[in-house]
Amino acid sequence: MPRLTPRLLLTLISLACAGSVGLALVAQHRYGMEPCPWCILQRILFVLLAVLGLLAAALPGLARRVLAGVALLGALGGMAGALWQHFVAAQSSSCALTLADRIITATGLDVRWPEAFEVRASCADAAVSVLGVPFELWSLALFALTGVILLANVLASGRRA
Repeated sequence: MPRLTPRLLLTLISLACAGSVGLALVAQHRYGMEPCPWCILQRILFVLLAVLGLLAAALPGLARRVLAGVALLGALGGMAGALWQHFVAAQSSSCALTLADRIITATGLDVRWPEAFEVRASCADAAVSVLGVPFELWSLALFALTGVILLANVLASGRRA
């Protein structure tokens, strides 16, 4: 079994983040699970984490830890977004013009790639469970796991990996 080095863990978590976006797109386009603004914001953060994680894995020591620290902020933001979606937005009939909407609009991703990043449902309508667990809690779990791995990279000593 390969040794779980910081680089390998960053690569694996990057693949998991990218895979989560792929699964969300399958759920949307194959099974009709239309995304709300908070869903789309989490997709954007997972793409960002996948890219930053792969970049960090390719960098040596201090540069890897600094980039992991930047990515950790994204994981924390994703956790906050998933919690907000679960406890606040999903209870609301309208989630228009929220922070998530403003961020999505500012990035322009909804216009460039609407198949992946266009908001298509309200938060209440997008409240869906998979295996009895709300979609956003699955997202929260992956953000948390990603955050733990990123934090471990930030706190790692300068030893070679």
